[in-house]
Formats: sequence, structure tokens, C-alpha cells
Amino acid sequence: MAKEEKQVRASYLEATGRIDYGMTNDYMFRAILQRNEKVLKGLICSLLHLKPEEITSVRITNPIEPGDNYDAKEFILDIVVLLNDTTLINLEMQMENELNWEDRSLSYLCRSYDQLCRGEEYTMAKPVIHIGFLNFPPFAGSREFNASYKLMNVKNHRIYSDKFILNVIDLTQIEQATAEDKASRIDYWGKLFTATTWEEIRMLAKKSKTMEEASKALYELNADEITRQKCRARDDYYRLQNTINKKMEELTEENQSLTAEKESLTAKNQNLTAEKEKLELEKQALEKLLTEHGISYPVHTDEVL
Repeated sequence: MAKEEKQVRASYLEATGRIDYGMTNDYMFRAILQRNEKVLKGLICSLLHLKPEEITSVRITNPIEPGDNYDAKEFILDIVVLLNDTTLINLEMQMENELNWEDRSLSYLCRSYDQLCRGEEYTMAKPVIHIGFLNFPPFAGSREFNASYKLMNVKNHRIYSDKFILNVIDLTQIEQATAEDKASRIDYWGKLFTATTWEEIRMLAKKSKTMEEASKALYELNADEITRQKCRARDDYYRLQNTINKKMEELTEENQSLTAEKESLTAKNQNLTAEKEKLELEKQALEKLLTEHGISYPVHTDEVL
């Protein structure tokens, strides 16, 4: 083991406290999987229930360059992996609920599936699997850790195709992991991604050499200034988005309140108008009655006297 590598390992083993940028930061998530093929293979093995020997090759087809500048809005969230030259896998870490997950995940999935060149047979299209790690339930009331969606006949449940699959890992529901999830250690990956301290990371890393590799890569990248800047930019972007979304919600609530108040005033005005019309009719009826009895209207005081 090289001296520098020993020093890094020693520092990693001594690290304590909160992790500045964890694996739920989408830039960090990308950087680790792009940097360490062993970690990428290990994660895919767990997610797809594969044995290591079943993976002959993995290649990220849309890599990022560590030093490149990018617009936060243009940063590509999904990592596209070509597995064994036969299957495309989209991996996405999404911590903020931008209320468009269903549509965006379908867009990514369709975009990856639409891969044929002119003249190629449709049967040549590679299977596509989109795997989203979310920090929120994909649907209201959902309490499922690992869910898989396919095209299916709604009457007889016949699977239409295995070439178009959407998997969702809800990181807020790790405790709901099934026996199958635990057997493939998908729950451990979830815990590793959401770990917030170095002590927690090292404890989880003891379970697997691959997870130890991921933990060390996380430590090294947290010490790299360029990576820290990019991770900070992603955090700032989401913080700004949260502020904007919160302000939009407040303005929407205020608008709804004003609209309700306007509707209430309109209803009151309509009631007053109706009351006025009713009084006018009563007045007209009274005038008619007085006229029929020879009494002039309005009655003057001197006439009474």
C-alpha cells in the first residue's frame, strides 16, 4: 500500500462528526459512481439482484468532468449506464420533491429507450431500467421502500414488455424493506446513502468491501476542493429552489385567501342587493295598499294633524 493511500486510510478511520456532503448530494452521488467502477458494479448487483460474475462490463455514457462548469438548472440528474453492452440503466438521486417526478422519470425512460438509428429493427432496442432514489414518497400515502413498475395488461396482469422498467427506492421508507430487499442489501445501500456522520458510515462499511470503497471515495471527495464547490453549488441551488417554492406557496395561499374573501364580499353584496330588492317590493306593495284606501303616500305630518 502506497504511503499516500495509507495516510488517506488513516484519516478516514479517524474522521468524526457530521459529513459535509453525503451521497444524497446528486453531484457527490455521480462523482462516486463515476470514480469507482467497483462501487457502481456493486450497487447495480444489489439493485438488479445480479451476481458479480454476471456483470462483464459497465460504462457511464454521460460522464461529467470534475472541473467543468455547468448551469445548475442544466445539470443532468440521471447517470446513464450501459450494462454488459445490452441494457441501459438510468440512476437518479432526487432529494427535493419538485412535484414532477412521475413525468420526468417517464421522460428519462422514454428518451433512453428511443435509441434506434435510422433503418434499425425495433427488436434491436436495448432494455431500459430507470432507478430513482427519492427522499419523498412518489405518491401520496405510499409506504413502500422498493417498488418496480412495468407495462402491464390491467385485466389479466400480463406483462407487456420487460424492456421498459421503472424502479423507485424511497429513502424515507428504509424500514419497510422486504426480506428480498435485505437479501440483496438494498436497504444497506439506502442507509449508506442517507448516513450523516463518519461513525455511521464506517459502521455500515464493515458489512461490505464495496461499501467500504464507497465510504473511502466519499471521504476523499469531501477533501477535494473542486468537488466540494460543485456539491455546495448543488446544495445552494436546491436551497434557492426551496425558498422560491415556499414563497410561491405563500403567495398561492395568500391569493386563495384573497379570492375567498372576495367571494365572501361578493356573496354579502348579493345578499344585500336581494334584501334591497325585497324591501323595494314591500314598499311598492304598501304604496298600492295605501292608495287603494285613499291614503296618499308618503304620509305628511300636517295631514295627520
